[in-house]
Amino acid sequence: SPYVGCYLLAITIFVFSAVRDYLFQKALLDQVTVAELGIEPVTYLSYALYSVGMILVLTSFYQLGITGTYLGDYFGILMDARVTAFPFNIMDNPMYNGATMLFAATSIQYQSVAGLVLTLVAYIVYRLALFLEQPYTTQIYANKMRSNNTQQKKHRKSKKA
Repeated sequence: SPYVGCYLLAITIFVFSAVRDYLFQKALLDQVTVAELGIEPVTYLSYALYSVGMILVLTSFYQLGITGTYLGDYFGILMDARVTAFPFNIMDNPMYNGATMLFAATSIQYQSVAGLVLTLVAYIVYRLALFLEQPYTTQIYANKMRSNNTQQKKHRKSKKA
């Protein structure tokens, strides 16, 4: 079943993400800290990044659900249409952007330049994932729209007959 495959992938991604976050935090704890990242304005920046990042991640997940978040489209599980509600109405890829903000906020809170470098690495990996994902997502929803339009035309013709 496509749903079983998608849910198994979701569990796998979730577990690997938890391991990644654990290793990220461990890396931050094992690095030299930079006191300048602990000054009050920078601390407030980390709070803002954390708040906005968490809002973006949580509202993205709310809008997409499990199958939308964890690559259900690769299993043929499509949403009725591309999501355009908040936070997708203010930016593309809010979940990736929010996650990057969370990495940056955590790095600042730990006063870790190494963490900021790892945040940059995560950002690059997310951009690479988008480079691979976006054309596919665009294509499958364009195909779905064409298919829906064709079905609607057939339905209208059958009603007229």
